[in-house]
Amino acid sequence: MKNMEITVDQMYNIENKGHDMGFLKKFMMENAGAVAVRRLLEKIDNIKSKNILIFVGLGNNGGDGLVMARHLAGYGAKVTVMLLGSPDKIKTEESNWNWSILQKMPSVKLMSGDSVNFDFKPDVIVDGILGTGIAGEIREPYASAINYINETDCYKFAVDVPSGLDPQTGETANIFTKCDMTVTFHKMKQGIPKRKDLTGELFAEKIGIPPEAEEGIL
Repeated sequence: MKNMEITVDQMYNIENKGHDMGFLKKFMMENAGAVAVRRLLEKIDNIKSKNILIFVGLGNNGGDGLVMARHLAGYGAKVTVMLLGSPDKIKTEESNWNWSILQKMPSVKLMSGDSVNFDFKPDVIVDGILGTGIAGEIREPYASAINYINETDCYKFAVDVPSGLDPQTGETANIFTKCDMTVTFHKMKQGIPKRKDLTGELFAEKIGIPPEAEEGIL
């Protein structure tokens, strides 16, 4: 397994090289969200009766969560997306694109803003708050969302990495989520397997990045 693990920087460079080859990041995001939902469906019976709450940040980790929302709605789940911030602050083109699709979908309840009062009754929570770009202390409204996740008794699923866990070192920020399953993408980042107590079941799934995108990087 050791030689299969990669650094966060290597992953970033592989994604950029794949994008330059024409395999755009929006396709990587689409495949990441789709494969994450497939893993979740293996665990959750009778998805149509389930309330699924997806917390998303403003970066691409949140974008993966937005893709998951669309797919889960397609399977008939009752999906609520809580964007932790304002939609006009979404950081990337591909996340914006996925938010704009959800805006046309009455089947998904969209919420956004800096509120820290979360009144939900979820059967499943998806943590798409913070991904690889974690630096410094986690602030509001992210902090309250992470605390809410940890205090809520339901199944918890992390996209790429539990929020607050550094995927490179395995160290944690001031607060962090504790999840039942984590699906990371392309290859395992070095720090993630060090914290099985936070990740729960752990999978690394391919998202269609050409193997040639690794040349000169790995």
